[in-house]
Amino acid sequence: MQQMATEPSNEELSLAERAYRVIRDRLVLLEIRPGAPINEEQLGQSLGVGRTPVREALKRLQYERLITTYPRRGTFATDVHITDLAHISEVRQELEPLAAAQAARRATATDRATLTALRQELESGDTRRQDATELLHLDLQVHRAVYAATHNPYLEDTLVRYDNLATRIWCLFIDRLSDMAGHVAEHGPLIDAIVAGDPERAARLARSHVEGFERAVRDAM
Repeated sequence: MQQMATEPSNEELSLAERAYRVIRDRLVLLEIRPGAPINEEQLGQSLGVGRTPVREALKRLQYERLITTYPRRGTFATDVHITDLAHISEVRQELEPLAAAQAARRATATDRATLTALRQELESGDTRRQDATELLHLDLQVHRAVYAATHNPYLEDTLVRYDNLATRIWCLFIDRLSDMAGHVAEHGPLIDAIVAGDPERAARLARSHVEGFERAVRDAM
């Protein structure tokens, strides 16, 4: 699992935080399949950490609805239900435009540099030739960079959580999506609006992006 470009290096993170981020992204990208059992010892060995950091990570992931624990049965990756799409989209259609607008207003020089680097990555790499995993990583990086640029930790945490759930649905239908690369490329104008400090345009593009995501998944169904 490659490290997200907008996140701190491993040296800057606690063991529990490192475990959380890696396990989270394995669950989000369905590398750990929905319904699969979660084995603490195996996860600890794969991450090179003990059981305590893994357990702390799993507590957070349960709160974020990425795993679930059943008495006397164990812990499992949560199932992905397409019926959740409307509920997730309802939240994101309100909060994604807010985040984009606030990012345009509040982004620091460092935030703008991070977003500009992602914009260049969108331009330099032909998104239509990248494989699905690379596109998903790039999509997550852009969303998380925008959320971080809001400088509102409550908004950021909420949107990361809902974007993770939306990405799991996306992964479920990835083989049927007709223009995944085009969806990811839509981030270019959004980044431009944020870097330019244009909150109205950023909000409009963010809402359109979320609405397009829901349409694409429903068409794939």
